[in-house]
Amino acid sequence: MRSFTHVAVVPNNAIAEVGLARFGVRWVDVGPPVCAEIIVMPFRSDESFAHEVTLGETFPVDGETWRFADLDMSSADDWEVTVRRVDENEVMEPPTGRLWKRARLRPYGQLNETQLQSLEAALGAQLPREYRVWLGRNNGAQPEVPHHIPGMPVALLPSAPLFGVHPDYPPFDLVHAQRRHRDPWLSRAWLVIATTASGLLVVSAELGNESVYFVSELDLVGPPSPAAAAARERKLRAVAWSMYEFIGRLTPMEMDHFPPVEIHPPGTFTDPANYEHGQP
Repeated sequence: MRSFTHVAVVPNNAIAEVGLARFGVRWVDVGPPVCAEIIVMPFRSDESFAHEVTLGETFPVDGETWRFADLDMSSADDWEVTVRRVDENEVMEPPTGRLWKRARLRPYGQLNETQLQSLEAALGAQLPREYRVWLGRNNGAQPEVPHHIPGMPVALLPSAPLFGVHPDYPPFDLVHAQRRHRDPWLSRAWLVIATTASGLLVVSAELGNESVYFVSELDLVGPPSPAAAAARERKLRAVAWSMYEFIGRLTPMEMDHFPPVEIHPPGTFTDPANYEHGQP
């Protein structure tokens, strides 16, 4: 029996089938060298086989030989592995996938439990559990270079770090950020944790929601009323399910990551008058 295809793409947390076997990938590592643990599950056997291979190396698949051909990563937790069957006329194509680069963040220090409790008292809200742990370990952080999340309009700049407890320097202080960036636009159900090149990053001040959200600067218009805030909050866009996933998705920005300049015609942006009665 021969596999019905010569190439398969295996996303993280998924399985790909090629006829005589299924493939899974337990982990990837950008190295160097780039490597992965590929799991082969033949249909003619109840046993599975794990192969730790570097990029370009081969491994057996129920009588055939396959190659770890490529790795394409959007983040530390979002990637695809490409495997190819090795045939007599195989053409060795160079890998074209993009490897994830670890975020380059400079933390400001640490916060102990007493400081975290004092912060929550000053905010009048409890911090999301994972964000609280991250804040205790880092007290905010400054990007060394511009960062972004691929595929999303989120860009962090060195001049606008992730906020921490810095009462002596209000522009970087989490409590000051709520008065400056949240209160004119959003309700107290949210906490602003950073300003970006095109909006705000926020987390929920309600227990049980660990996600990190983005609100576009195009919606930071209109009157400071509860109805207008509710209209803006309906447009919040989740960018990560937790603070640690958010850090894992942050990628140092290369010049080819910047979008082309666009000229928007009149009427493209949100009319502030739309928010007067809570209309999005």
